[in-house]
Amino acid sequence: MLCAGRLGGLGSRAAPLWPGRAGSRGLGARIRARGVSTSWFPVGAAFNVKPQGRRLDLFGERRGLFGVPELSAPEGFRVAQENALRKADLLVERVCSVAPGPQTVLIFDELSDSLCRVADLADFVKIAHPEPAFREAAEEACTSIGTAVEKLNTNVELYRSLQKLLADKKLVDSLDPETRRVAELFMFDFEISGIHLDKEKRKRAVDLNVKILDLSNTFLTGTNFPNKIEKHLLPEHIHQNFVVAGNHVIVDGLHAESPDDLVREAAYKIFLYPNAGQLRCLEELLSNRDLLAKLVGYSTYSHRALQGTIAQSPETVMQFLEKLSEKLSERTIRDFEMIRGMKMKLNPQNSELMPWDPPYYSGVIRAERYNIEPSLYCPFFSLGACMEGLNTLFGRLLGITLYAEQPAKGEVWCEGVRKLAVVHESEGLLGYIYCDFFQRAGKPHQDCHFTIRGGRLKEDGDYQLPVVVLMLNLPHPSRNLPTLLTPGMMENLFHEMGHAMHSMLGRTRYQHVTGTRCPTDFAEVPSILMEYFANDHRVVSQFARHYQTGQSLPKNMVSRLCESKKVGAAADMQLQVFYAALDQIYHGKHPLTASTTDILRETQEKFYGLPYVPNTDGRGALSQGDAGTRRGQGTDAHGARYASEMSFY
Repeated sequence: MLCAGRLGGLGSRAAPLWPGRAGSRGLGARIRARGVSTSWFPVGAAFNVKPQGRRLDLFGERRGLFGVPELSAPEGFRVAQENALRKADLLVERVCSVAPGPQTVLIFDELSDSLCRVADLADFVKIAHPEPAFREAAEEACTSIGTAVEKLNTNVELYRSLQKLLADKKLVDSLDPETRRVAELFMFDFEISGIHLDKEKRKRAVDLNVKILDLSNTFLTGTNFPNKIEKHLLPEHIHQNFVVAGNHVIVDGLHAESPDDLVREAAYKIFLYPNAGQLRCLEELLSNRDLLAKLVGYSTYSHRALQGTIAQSPETVMQFLEKLSEKLSERTIRDFEMIRGMKMKLNPQNSELMPWDPPYYSGVIRAERYNIEPSLYCPFFSLGACMEGLNTLFGRLLGITLYAEQPAKGEVWCEGVRKLAVVHESEGLLGYIYCDFFQRAGKPHQDCHFTIRGGRLKEDGDYQLPVVVLMLNLPHPSRNLPTLLTPGMMENLFHEMGHAMHSMLGRTRYQHVTGTRCPTDFAEVPSILMEYFANDHRVVSQFARHYQTGQSLPKNMVSRLCESKKVGAAADMQLQVFYAALDQIYHGKHPLTASTTDILRETQEKFYGLPYVPNTDGRGALSQGDAGTRRGQGTDAHGARYASEMSFY
């Protein structure tokens, strides 16, 4: 019954059902179509202009975040969670008293939905809202709902109400395939939560789950914090690349695209400098996950996490990773030799290839070999043009149009957020996408998709429309200049929009399996597919227009851009293999054979090929980003330790 929050976090399972197309099981016929609104306007223009702000409105009603009335103020989260918990109590009472049948599954799904609608929304707000009061209130709501979910997953009376249904073969045979599958998935959630244990052990499982949730939140919060170093410890000429605050230089990322080797080296060593608190949190988190897995009957946490996925077991995963690494080996070595050669050409005094080098030098090779300097392409990739390109693509493939809609007062958390209505040519309004695309202070440096509300067929025949957020980190448009994307930014936009379309088009009767609530090893398929469209000249040539002249991106430039994506591809994939292998080892057999940092070093040497850098830790790898987007640890000033262990002169 776990709620499905940010993609890649807690998840349920689903298969996509495309509206109006094969596989929808006639769902569209049972859903009343939503009409077209006269308040919608073209999507491209909405992203190429700076928001003008609202006219002074002294009497307008404040609707609350995402249109939820209670969330017009931070205190509303407590109201929302209390309402959800009261409704959950009523639904538990109802499902335990109803005769087993399809209604049992419908009530279970409504129970899951009532909790997820608060938990998923709060999961986003706690990291993205610019106001601390909202973030703190959302964090409390996440903890409260998360604790309630874990208790429900070990509620024996609730479990028996579902068991009665699944134990009756005649009843099971009478269920349609979708209902039967959802019932089995709810049962699976009970089983991996320890429903089979005695009362004392069930309580222990709940306590462990709650502790794991708290540790996960603490760890993830820490990965988004910058780090700082005393100013005199860095050469003065590179200070300008970072934020300077008093006597300290603040490093908030890896600066992987910086042309200055020293800047990249300093950022890597400072941002990933081991933080004792974060390392203790990681080790405690891994230990508690292992304890939970063993308590509920699994040999490792990895076995528990992979149950029900396409891969099924950690043995299968490691076999795949080792085979893939073997196949990549020769190509990866060639990639590193090529990158090393470029570094030697540009910096012969310091030609050793280090982990902070591949993103930058791969870009240099692409630019030189294919003449694809990003500055030549950016004018053709205005954000508005890219959004129109997506709009055209979705229209031709799926019969879908994106419209910009003016949000109500209080509906969004930042002025730059755009709201898109997703409209199907025959079924009408499918859902909403909130686009939080622009940089701001304190915003996490990561591109991701959040489910705010899952779609489901309600008892009255209406369809509960899905709501999602896409979060990017793009530069703001100005009065005279739209936001211009590099080719990499454009590809990321397509990727994240693939997740959003999955959420919009995965229209199922039950929210427990809607959209991206599917096996996590399938969730990236639609988004990766969208990357192929972003790298196909037949698609790119349809929308890439110079923001001033309207000139189309020349065909030879499109072809060169698409061909350049192959540069360093093996090394990039090898990096992902390293991340995946590290994840499997951390969540494998416990106690671990060494410290998490030593395991990082050993795994990097085995699966990546570039040397481990002393006094850096693995928390960056755990954020599942590429070398340009990995995260470090919380802010910590260790001037003396930095002075003795780091030298950039």
